[in-house]
Amino acid sequence: MSTLAPGARRKSKAGWNLLGLLVFVTAGFPVYWMLNTAFKPAKDAIDPDPSLLPTGITFSNFSRALDIADFWGPVGRSLIVSLSVVAIGVVVGTLAALAISRFQFRGRKVVIVAILAVQMVPLVAMIIPVFLLLNDLDQYDRLSGLIITYLTFILPFTVWTLRGFIVNVPKELEEAAMVDGCSRTSAFIRVVFPLLAPGMVATSVYGFILAWNEYLYALMLLSQKNQTATVWLGNFTTKHGTEYAPMMAGSTMMAVPIVVLFLLVQRKMAAGLTAGAVKG
Repeated sequence: MSTLAPGARRKSKAGWNLLGLLVFVTAGFPVYWMLNTAFKPAKDAIDPDPSLLPTGITFSNFSRALDIADFWGPVGRSLIVSLSVVAIGVVVGTLAALAISRFQFRGRKVVIVAILAVQMVPLVAMIIPVFLLLNDLDQYDRLSGLIITYLTFILPFTVWTLRGFIVNVPKELEEAAMVDGCSRTSAFIRVVFPLLAPGMVATSVYGFILAWNEYLYALMLLSQKNQTATVWLGNFTTKHGTEYAPMMAGSTMMAVPIVVLFLLVQRKMAAGLTAGAVKG
């Protein structure tokens, strides 16, 4: 039981609420400013004394963003890359996590340590080796080469995360299903797989966001004609210089797929579906 007096507990709760509100405002202000700039007149976007509240609303920045350069081509390529990375990463990551979690084999601990070690390597340190390797494999300036590259640093996270979910699923559930006549594969599909839904959704969302927002490798490994949405946004300049209002409009349009994806899967993001599966 808490030893704090009711008044002290209320003060403590108010303090935590204030801290949470401060974190929310700090994290949400850049998003608000992006939306504010996207919908304000272009001349107000470069005002040296900007207004915190919108002084006018216009949709011309969105049409201007679409007119400056091809938008749907880069967005389509980003969707292809991101969805491919998610699909391949979840399938391969699930099988790898299952093997690490359920089977004993020589070098198992080395594999686990290697997965953690890969996460510690800065991505910028691998640009030149990746470029040379993809060039030798004739995968430079190809979406397939970019997909392979993204998988190299998304798969370790996927395997490690799903391993934690699989370990938390009691083996007794699989054993009970196998006693009832299921094979090991059937037991995994019927019993373990449904309980992995939160982990698979979480890793899928992470992989999609990482692949969708990645800029450095997309810039280095793809030419202008095959650029993705982030590179398109980074090159948002015209003969008049950088047009900030249309750029923020383009950023808003790029954020829509992420927001929609999160809204669709937010209920699956919660873990703990295995709680109480085994009594005693």
